[in-house]
Amino acid sequence: MDSRYLRFGAVIAVILVALSYLAYTGVQESKSYYVTIKELQTMDGSRYSKRLRVAGNVLPGSIKRQGSRVEFTLKEQDRLLNVVYTGTEAPPDTFKDDSQALADGTFGRDGVFHAKQLQAKCASKYAPQQQQQQQSAPAATPMQKAQAASGPSGS
Repeated sequence: MDSRYLRFGAVIAVILVALSYLAYTGVQESKSYYVTIKELQTMDGSRYSKRLRVAGNVLPGSIKRQGSRVEFTLKEQDRLLNVVYTGTEAPPDTFKDDSQALADGTFGRDGVFHAKQLQAKCASKYAPQQQQQQQSAPAATPMQKAQAASGPSGS
């Protein structure tokens, strides 16, 4: 009877080790590091082996579509990064010139960022509206209006 418990324990141990290994490798593959374009361009050789996320504004006129492949340039301050997106989904509707974009993928030795995922948002849609902020100044209450109309009270 002891040998049955020993075999059962060994099988459980093998299953736990296998599950732990699968969980660890899954986390390692899905982990990505956020870097700026400047940081990416100054990284050492490790930039070629890591999964990275890079953000910037889409340079106007740089979007070139070829079927499911999209080439464009991200701009961050005065730095540029060429990106090739070859994901399974079409780029979002908000992916346009001057939109903010976040590319997730790897940096190639050819100097091009190879994105597998792409997120974009239209900057004007999310920017605060100046007119609304100026018009939202608090209005005078009825009591304040009545006091202003009656003039200063003396005594």
